[in-house]
Amino acid sequence: MQRAIGSKPKLLTIVTALVIAILSIPVILPHIMHPSMIFHIFLHIISLIIALFLSIVSILSYKRNKNARILFMTFGFFALAVIEILYLFHATANLEDVIIPIVDAELSHVILLVMLTLFGIGVLKVNK
Repeated sequence: MQRAIGSKPKLLTIVTALVIAILSIPVILPHIMHPSMIFHIFLHIISLIIALFLSIVSILSYKRNKNARILFMTFGFFALAVIEILYLFHATANLEDVIIPIVDAELSHVILLVMLTLFGIGVLKVNK
């Protein structure tokens, strides 16, 4: 496992295999015969894989450096992964839009705002 974590291509392969294995039955297989829909689903699955991969890489980087900027970026990548999961299940009609009634906004938009804020903090934070 340590060699897989040290090698980014191996880590990407493991993340890809796990995501596809987990999502194949509930998400991919029911829509495999719908060409336009399956491409949309694959777009979200690829985005999810990239977001999870970047989350793991940033966690490993944070563990090495203990840098607050990297920590904010890590949370931003995790927020991106959550958004992609919401979009994926919305695209497959397994989940309706989740609306926050107080502000009448979709949950995915709020998470997107949080993600952008975390990335902004990570980029703009001054190290002392």
